[in-house]
Amino acid sequence: MRRMIAGLTVLAALALLAGGSGAGTFAGIQDQEAALEGLDTSKPPLYSPSGRRDPFKDLLAGKEFKERAGAGEISELAIDDMVLKGIVKHRGKLTAILGGPQGFPLFVQTGTRFTDGYILSLTETQIVFRKVSERGMPLMRPKDIVKEIVAEER
Repeated sequence: MRRMIAGLTVLAALALLAGGSGAGTFAGIQDQEAALEGLDTSKPPLYSPSGRRDPFKDLLAGKEFKERAGAGEISELAIDDMVLKGIVKHRGKLTAILGGPQGFPLFVQTGTRFTDGYILSLTETQIVFRKVSERGMPLMRPKDIVKEIVAEER
């Protein structure tokens, strides 16, 4: 009995919605078509910002962008997170192999920049980092951090 009453109520509600909105919808479409006939579509619409930023303006137009991390720069890694794995010499150039925080190897040379400093020098047994900032704040005096390869590991 309850199912039948609920079903009849739903059907009555649907009949009221369909009957009342059908004629109004058709009249609304005719009003919209009449309004569109009077519009001049040969010119694009103009936007008046009234002191606001134009949302349709291309913000990147006419500007050249350089990546934050340029050549020889690993900007998201800190010097304290680096572990020296080895130093190799290839065609007269020294390259250090560092282990990052996730353990992935990084191949770096003198001048490579990190978040808080850069590589100052590189020899066959050690690497010298110059730390110029700590937690985003510049240091008054840069610190030199030396990491060496232990003789047993060579």
